[in-house]
Amino acid sequence: MEDPEEVTTGQPVTTRVTAVAYDEGHYEEEQISGAEEWVACSERSGVIWIDVAGLHTTEPLEMAAECFGLHPLIQEDILNTDQRPKVDFFANYVFVVLKSLSIDKDQDAVLHGQVSVILGPNYVLSFHDLDQNTFEPVRQRLRYARGRIRALGPDYLTHALIDLVVDSYIDTLEYLGDRLEDLEEEVVERPTKDTLPVIHDMKLEMVLLRRSMWPLREVVGSLTRRESTLISDATIIYFRDVYDHAYQVMDTIETYRDMISGMLDIYLSSISNRLNEIMKVLTIVSTVFIPLTFVSGVYGMNFHYMPELTWRFGYPMILGIMLSILVGMLVFFHRKGWI
Repeated sequence: MEDPEEVTTGQPVTTRVTAVAYDEGHYEEEQISGAEEWVACSERSGVIWIDVAGLHTTEPLEMAAECFGLHPLIQEDILNTDQRPKVDFFANYVFVVLKSLSIDKDQDAVLHGQVSVILGPNYVLSFHDLDQNTFEPVRQRLRYARGRIRALGPDYLTHALIDLVVDSYIDTLEYLGDRLEDLEEEVVERPTKDTLPVIHDMKLEMVLLRRSMWPLREVVGSLTRRESTLISDATIIYFRDVYDHAYQVMDTIETYRDMISGMLDIYLSSISNRLNEIMKVLTIVSTVFIPLTFVSGVYGMNFHYMPELTWRFGYPMILGIMLSILVGMLVFFHRKGWI
């Protein structure tokens, strides 16, 4: 079983900017790069969603700031991928920072990334540094008009993006839950010196998840209180559903943390029991040989007047005495339940 590890890579090779414009009756999608395309996208009708995958250059962020009037501090927060999850309410937009997760099955690792979402009057901007397909499920819903997403406004689209981030925690916890089951079986049945680092890495992973989910839950809670007019009453109930999911994720994280702490106790107990068993065997062997060593030591002395040395059956008799002592001690230990 390989050790789980935190990975903050997994970024696409190049920055990719996808622009989507939609309403209930139409849907347009294109890849943009130049300043003119940014301006043209910002002037489209309907709901505008611009998704920036991979922050390898500052040009897309500068274009977004110029077209939508973003504050310079917002640009800094987006570029700083070590931000704590938070939500800031401005006069014309809402800025949300989240920590997202994904699973790299090739590396058998959990990938940690940052997602920034900006909700405006008729637009949504999203920036993330993980896989380009992070928000592909939402894009599929828009593309094929699944559900009510195209009938509602940008606040519902923001909900869909945040909900997808929270769902990434659920998928990751299911993946880690399977690993915990295997680890628990290993700890109980066959713990080795390599088991302890795995337990430590899993514990660290839960600490990171808790550190990301706790403020994320507060972020969603702030959105449910409608502290901005950009969030309609119709969308509040959907944010409350996301909040319930975040609460469940938090409960699962706490449960897994308790399980890992219990595994550590079981591991230490198992190692201690194995050491005790080894010491018991060595002690029994030493105890058995103490009287045998005494007898052999007595008759190993080179005194001239030792009558037993001249007896024909002296040697077999001594061996018989030693064997009797051995059997007698083993029977005694067995009756005491020591062996």
